[in-house]
Amino acid sequence: MAEDAVKVAPEIYKVVLENDQVRVLEVRMAPGAKTDVHGHPALVAIMLEAGKVRFSESGGETTEMELPAGQPMYLPATDHTTENTGDGELHGYLVELKR
Repeated sequence: MAEDAVKVAPEIYKVVLENDQVRVLEVRMAPGAKTDVHGHPALVAIMLEAGKVRFSESGGETTEMELPAGQPMYLPATDHTTENTGDGELHGYLVELKR
């Protein structure tokens, strides 16, 4: 797995809870912001504000996603870059699963 998201982009990802089961990251990403390559284990994302992102995986695949506010979404483990392609700040929580 690629470098940890919090180490790669501490201005975007902040650990708000961690135990032996999960790690919860708060995400705040300005419009147009883009991260370097980083990795996440399988996770549940819950956005507080709706947004649009582009994920570019290390294998070259690119995925555009609409992230609705308040709707939990499961995302499998991945290494990628993230770009906020929407007009507003991307704000939400990522619940990374440890088991």
